[in-house]
Amino acid sequence: MLITMKNATKWRHCTSVISIVVLLVSLFTIATKGLNWGLDFTGGIVTEVQLDSSVTSQQLDTVLDKALMQDVSVITAGEPGRWVLRYAIPEHGEAPQVDEVLQSLSSDIQVLNTSIVGPQVGQELAEQGGLALLIAVLCILGYLSYRFEWRLASGSVFALAHDVIFVLGFFAATQMEFNLTVLAAVLAILGYSLNDSIIIADRIREILISSPDKPIEQVNNEAIAATISRTLVTSGTTLMTVGALWWLGGGALAGFAIALFIGILTGTWSSISVGTALPELFGLKSKHYMPVLVTDEP
Repeated sequence: MLITMKNATKWRHCTSVISIVVLLVSLFTIATKGLNWGLDFTGGIVTEVQLDSSVTSQQLDTVLDKALMQDVSVITAGEPGRWVLRYAIPEHGEAPQVDEVLQSLSSDIQVLNTSIVGPQVGQELAEQGGLALLIAVLCILGYLSYRFEWRLASGSVFALAHDVIFVLGFFAATQMEFNLTVLAAVLAILGYSLNDSIIIADRIREILISSPDKPIEQVNNEAIAATISRTLVTSGTTLMTVGALWWLGGGALAGFAIALFIGILTGTWSSISVGTALPELFGLKSKHYMPVLVTDEP
């Protein structure tokens, strides 16, 4: 048992070092490459068209990218031959008419509707999204400061930051489009990762109170052992659902599903490693959860 505990402590410390390295690499990638902001934030044109059902998305991509000289997002609208096209507003001149561009693919083309998202609207969406993220983080910090002692809460806070920054770093490295659905996934990751961290932190607190003589390393290992089955089952079933969404949801939900998939993996990892290693570093002890005697003396 003692050997197992020592091995678990080594494993947690090694994975924490890996997490810090990944965190620094993600921050460097975000700073150097930046995010590929979607049309939700930069503004652009959204056109819905009806074509021959035999036309594929790959054919549309090839023709539109060449004619509009940019990467056009082609999303199926759920009906055969119905597509949603998203592309940026040209900086110079006017974009060619979509129905004219697609004449080579289909003789029967209907432009159902076209809408333009201006740069000002995109900027407002970016500000609102950033504000939503800030409010969520502040609410989480307020809850953790109320629920746990700061040494124990610090692990959960760092784990949250680790998960979000890693997802942002992945999108910066791959230059996948960062749109409102991805932002929604980031907010969901905050809640999911927090849930894992709180389960483990709550168990650590219980063991500290019931067994005050145990060293913090052993307490953390026992807390992880007591919650690992619950963590793996919850994460595994959620990953199956997100994986199905990724596989069957199409291009419209690809970014959302990928962000959630990565966030769940890193959230499970960081809750076990970073979430327990940081309280050890800050010297968490059982006395921090023991009641303080109050005397009547002035």
